[in-house]
Amino acid sequence: MTENEQKPEAAFGFKTVPEAEKQGLVNEVFSKAAARYDQMNDLMSSGLHRLWKDDMITMLNPPKGERAFNVLDVAGGTGDIAFRILDAGGPNTRVTIADISPEMVGEGQKRAEAEGRLDRCSLTVGNAESLAFPDSHFDAYTIAFGIRNVTHIDKALAEAYRVLKPGGRFMCLEFSHMELELAQKIYDSYSFTVIPAVGKVVTGDGQPYRYLVESIRMFPKQDAFADMISAAGFDRVTYRNLTGGVVAIHSGWKI
Repeated sequence: MTENEQKPEAAFGFKTVPEAEKQGLVNEVFSKAAARYDQMNDLMSSGLHRLWKDDMITMLNPPKGERAFNVLDVAGGTGDIAFRILDAGGPNTRVTIADISPEMVGEGQKRAEAEGRLDRCSLTVGNAESLAFPDSHFDAYTIAFGIRNVTHIDKALAEAYRVLKPGGRFMCLEFSHMELELAQKIYDSYSFTVIPAVGKVVTGDGQPYRYLVESIRMFPKQDAFADMISAAGFDRVTYRNLTGGVVAIHSGWKI
């Protein structure tokens, strides 16, 4: 690369940063927020994230009988999605959590130990863009409020496709874009003023919340993200808006 050639760049909220630096900046956000991550989601969604996650697990519908069901939950450090899957599934449901933040994995490990879940749940530090799992290994792949933080969404989707078995399902719960323009404006006003301010009062630092709000606005709209899922090779790609599009659940199948 010559002096006149620019290094690849990536969006970090509303800012543009060198691509190679984005993941480190994201990791810093979550290292600061790890101990209060679930509280952070309460702040960002007024508590609705709990209902949205329940909807996602209902759509996933893990088998309740004796059939083995092996799930990879990416960016699920605190275990909030994984433990819901275990509660909904049968005795042979297993969940592996992979999260790039050691601090988030640490929080999930403490919670799993306290709740006695380590017999059916394992946690590992891992990058969504380069997963340390074999091909065609999992029955389902879930990711909630995490994919907008990866540097290369297309690489994360390709990895999701790779590690799923044929017949496996990809499911993504993510903040999205509201269907009504006026409602979006009201929500944006709330997001950019109230959430960082409350985050600062609760945690002493409003900056992680500001980045997270900005990252929501930079994330592709529902149809565009659905096209990315299809481009990764998934079939029967659909999405379902919740709360008027504040979030959407995206689904695809590896055929």
